[in-house]
Amino acid sequence: QVQLVESGGGSVQAGGSLRLSCAASGYTYSGYHMGWFRQAPGKEREGVAHILTDSGRTDYADSVKGRFTISQDNAKTTLYLQMNSLKPEDTAMYYCAANRYRFYSGTWFDPSEYGYWGQGTQVTVSS
Repeated sequence: QVQLVESGGGSVQAGGSLRLSCAASGYTYSGYHMGWFRQAPGKEREGVAHILTDSGRTDYADSVKGRFTISQDNAKTTLYLQMNSLKPEDTAMYYCAANRYRFYSGTWFDPSEYGYWGQGTQVTVSS
């Protein structure tokens, strides 16, 4: 059973930083793609960042490019999202997601590309 558990959320002032973690278990990390999504109240779930676990190739939403960095540990069992220069509009519940790469059709920002989701961690940025 695939399990994804996020942590690291919290409250921070604008301009601050947070590092989110997503601990993955129940599957071999190789051959997957993983992403970070966020959802603010009343808004659709938005793709933030994406990584191919084997190649390390990354993708980012325009709204976070240059501020957020997605990465994985050497054992490829933990996914990270380093968030710098945070803005109030970054306030949302953040989720990590994963799926087998063989099912990936290239639209990393589409939630339907992912079969496994964590429970989310809240990030609140005050002005």
